[in-house]
Parts: sequence; C-alpha cells; structure tokens
Amino acid sequence: MRDSRVSLKALKYYEKFDDFPHALKLLASFPSCMKRYLAFIIVGVVALTALAGSPLLCQTMQPHRLSISAGETNSASGVARSVHIRGNPEAPVTLEEFGDFECPSCKNLATFIDQLVKEYHPHVRLIFRNFSLPMHQFARDAALAAEAAGLQGRYWEMHDMLFREQAVWSSATDARLLFDTYAETLGLDLNQFRKDVKSDKVRERVESDQARAKSLGVKTAPTLFVDKREMGLNERNPEGVRKLVDEAVKAKTSASEKK
Repeated sequence: MRDSRVSLKALKYYEKFDDFPHALKLLASFPSCMKRYLAFIIVGVVALTALAGSPLLCQTMQPHRLSISAGETNSASGVARSVHIRGNPEAPVTLEEFGDFECPSCKNLATFIDQLVKEYHPHVRLIFRNFSLPMHQFARDAALAAEAAGLQGRYWEMHDMLFREQAVWSSATDARLLFDTYAETLGLDLNQFRKDVKSDKVRERVESDQARAKSLGVKTAPTLFVDKREMGLNERNPEGVRKLVDEAVKAKTSASEKK
C-alpha cells in the first residue's frame, strides 16, 4: 500500500536522529498499516519537546516599523488570483504574513494566526508569503515544495505539514526526499510534484513573494502586517498580535455600520 511505502521511506531519515532511536526500532514490530501513524506520533513528540520553550515571535534581524500605503494594497479579487489566502477571501481585515518554513518562530506564529483566522471568521483573512532566510539551508526548498503542492490544490496542506514536521526535515541530510514523502502522504501526483518543484512557474511565485517583501522593506521572519500596519517590537507576542487584530476588526465593523 502507498501509506506503508511512505512510512518506510520516511523511517530511513527518522533513524538518523539521536533523540529517539530506540522508539523507532519498535516500528518494525508493528503491522504496516500502523507504521505511518506511529512515525508521525513520534515525530510530533520530538517537535513539541524541541519547541516547548520557544517564544511566539523573535527577531531574526533588527526590525523597523512599516506601514503599507494605499497604493500597495490589493483588492480581494486581485489578491485571490495571485496569492494564497486562508479564511474568507472577501474578509475586510487582511493579515499579511512573511514567513520562513525553517524558522521555529514562524511556526509558532503560523499556528497562532490559524487560530485567530478561525476565531474571527468571517472578518479576517490571512495571506502567507514566502520569505526564506539565507541562514536556513532548506527554507527555499520548502517554499518551492509548498508552491508545487499548491499547483495541485494542496498548498495549505503542505504549508501545515512543513511547519508541523519542521524539526524533522530541517535536521535531515536531504530534506527534498522528505518533501517527496510529504507529497505522497497528501495524495499528490509525485512525478508532477517533482517537475513542478523545479519549474519556472513555482520559482517565479517564490521570487514574487521575495519582491513583495523587498518593496515593503521586510527584513525579519516572521513579519506580520495587520491591515497595512506592521506589528511593533512590543507586539511580538500573542497578546500584542491579538490586540492588533481585534482593533482592526472593530474599526472595520464600525466603519461598515456607519455606511
């Protein structure tokens, strides 16, 4: 079965980690239908242990406050055609996140923002843009993998898996092979996925996000804009981000009621 093949392929890479060698040996004694789930459970435990003490947000470089001018914003319909949106595409409040898939703080923010988008539905939408930092060996490859999955309608599924499995692939000798495994797990056409990862179309999507970041002066990962306003240094925590979102939603709701 495909799931068994996927699990056994991933196991070759999981066995290289010193954190849980004995646990992985137990996989061999379980039925093939169980191996996939046990592997992910073990990986999840290790990832949670590694990130338990991590802050929600941290500085990668010294940040500076920015505001997006009216001319730099897009209409809902224009954005929907060009970027990935989570939540209501026509939501009045836009969260624009610039993230690096290999950055632990980006993972923490992504998890928190996903909760906020659900909590404030249908008033908030999220736009995620790739902002891979040179210091991270596999960050750009991860961004390419996410965009390639997006061509098969599975962008957010790959986005979530890359963050969820971050502790594994970021420490692997060849993360690209693990990305293939994730593509199989998501039910993607693997041959097409491999072609798309190397395609100009996918590369251009990643470079477009980088150009957007450069135009706004983004230099940190993660960086978040809430309706044109960048989160400040004192807002780089759950309470600060929530306050920004809450204020933006109330402002838009009030303006709408006055019309």
